[in-house]
Amino acid sequence: MDIERVNETTIKFFITYKDIEDRGFDRDEIWYNRERGEELFFEMMNEANDRDEFELDGPLWIQVHALDKGLEIVVTRGQVSDGNVRLEIPVGQDKNDIEQNLVDLMSDDTDDFDEEADHLELIISFKDFEDIIALSHNFFVDDLENELYHFEGRYYLHVVFNDETYNEDEQDDMLSQMLEYGFESDVSIYRIREYGKEIVGESALSVLRKSFAKR
Repeated sequence: MDIERVNETTIKFFITYKDIEDRGFDRDEIWYNRERGEELFFEMMNEANDRDEFELDGPLWIQVHALDKGLEIVVTRGQVSDGNVRLEIPVGQDKNDIEQNLVDLMSDDTDDFDEEADHLELIISFKDFEDIIALSHNFFVDDLENELYHFEGRYYLHVVFNDETYNEDEQDDMLSQMLEYGFESDVSIYRIREYGKEIVGESALSVLRKSFAKR
């Protein structure tokens, strides 16, 4: 997938149909299955945030160009001021392009998304199961939400931090500790849950610490 930063509020994606299928999505279902379409979109936006620090924050205007080899998607982030939304939409767009407003697509779900955005959430990938066991015996913060999966030959730990419990510096410190044993992954938790195997569904690190001796 190619990502191009147009300006401070606009980003452009190009993703081939093969890439879409490699991510576990059917070419047709992203048009007719709203949940799967949103899942693909958020996976792409997470990658954009990781690569180019384009945060998914506030109302979005989305334009989709269906091309022969894939999709070109232009995303513009609105600026909210005094309750009004201002969009700086790039000029030169074809009026025949398919336009979808994420606010309309998600309807009342936008409130739920804003609530979820208060929490830092990430996926840590591990090459070897021994690395996760080592982490469990050297990281003793047990009030974090964490679950463990196996997917395509790797182990993935999904971690959620609560901003009400830990401040940004504390979260950064905990992340640094965990990333000594694994590395941050771009694979979305939706894809892992659907196509991977759940190993421990709740308090994974605590369960592993009690189940496996320190190596």
